[in-house]
Amino acid sequence: MGKLNVVVLRYLSRDDFRVLTAVEMGMKNHEIVPVSLLSSIASLRHGGCNKILRELVKHKLVVYERSKMVQGYRLNYGGYDYLALKTLCSRDVIVSVGNQMGVGKESDIYIVAGPNGEQYALKLHRLGRTSFRNLKNKRDYHKHRKNMSWLYLSRLSAMKEFAYMKALYDRGFPVPKPVDYNRHAVVMELINGYPLCQVHELQDPPALYNEFMELIVKLANHGLIHGDFNEFNLMLDDQDHITMIDFPQMVSTSHPNAEWYFDRDVKCIRDFFAKRFNYESELYPTFKDIRRSYSLDVEVSASGFTKDLEKESAFLHPAFDKYTVAILNTHNPNYKTM
Repeated sequence: MGKLNVVVLRYLSRDDFRVLTAVEMGMKNHEIVPVSLLSSIASLRHGGCNKILRELVKHKLVVYERSKMVQGYRLNYGGYDYLALKTLCSRDVIVSVGNQMGVGKESDIYIVAGPNGEQYALKLHRLGRTSFRNLKNKRDYHKHRKNMSWLYLSRLSAMKEFAYMKALYDRGFPVPKPVDYNRHAVVMELINGYPLCQVHELQDPPALYNEFMELIVKLANHGLIHGDFNEFNLMLDDQDHITMIDFPQMVSTSHPNAEWYFDRDVKCIRDFFAKRFNYESELYPTFKDIRRSYSLDVEVSASGFTKDLEKESAFLHPAFDKYTVAILNTHNPNYKTM
């Protein structure tokens, strides 16, 4: 799980994608989708569907599974990648995929190119790879939805990230420019910089420390807390300009645990600067310092998610709530949940 091999993509036929899409649709109500249902959804003869499925298994785009009760197929991340890429290509958002440029606990990032040669970053959310695998064992992810898969949760994560990135970018925050999203894939501006964790020398540590603290407060004054504001999710260019990334875990300042999340973000920066740059300051913001003047959490609210989806999204992150949604329908009014 995680590798993106696009070589086969150019050779897949229209019927291949019909069957891939049929597996995706069948997984709304089935963990394993029977061939008879796939043939019906794809409007293909049973024999023709079987032949295509064998090829898709060969290319590791679907997985064949057999249990005592049922036998059939399920989509994996390889097939999900292809469905997302096919859609983004059909929208003329991207035309080619380049090298992998980053690997995270819950995502892979690639360089991609647009139709005019412009370069973007493609982030593929891949929940279930590490930490979330244990989390799923501890929580009842199937309480509200019978077949909630890692693919589905990755889709929710990408939706939330795009919604917040667009809202923040439109209001002048230092985040990548969002371009488009589909399923678990988010296309965004390619930032020319380095993660803070790779930086060992700064021109002016006190000034940058203050900038980070001001950014945390500015977010909170807009009604938001990053939730994972650390050296892995902050980037610097050669002039030490900040870019903030990774937004699926953002929470509202109205959240019951908002103060804890806020204090944790502040502590992450204080600890990192003390350890890496030997810089400590007695000046740092507290939750009481917030002077909320905007309600970005409310503005990015309630239109794209159904009520059931709002309930399910609470399982994705500790505070994945209803405050993510207006941007999604504004960007893609025809969005339908998986």
